[in-house]
Amino acid sequence: MQRLTQLLWIGVASIGLTSCGLVPSSGDKPNAQSSASLQQLEQRLNQLELEVEELKSPGGDADSKTPAGPLRSLTLRIGTEDDRLRMYWADGQTSNLICSQEGKGVWACG
Repeated sequence: MQRLTQLLWIGVASIGLTSCGLVPSSGDKPNAQSSASLQQLEQRLNQLELEVEELKSPGGDADSKTPAGPLRSLTLRIGTEDDRLRMYWADGQTSNLICSQEGKGVWACG
């Protein structure tokens, strides 16, 4: 998540530099140097967008039991025959993590 945030800030900064006029320009006619700089900036922005998309999509090593998408709610059941943390996903699926007591008032689920 931190890498995604860094990539987004780099993209925003790149766009900001272009729109603020910090990238050299010479009137309406771009010279070869400013055209090359703009082209490099566009390539870098495209590369960052691809990296952001890769971070957003589930990777090959992701747990196939975990549904993609947002979590709707959680329920914790302790002190029963089947102590568990149940996750309710926005798409209607549920996942359970078995919980065990690790100490007085301390539970571990997973």
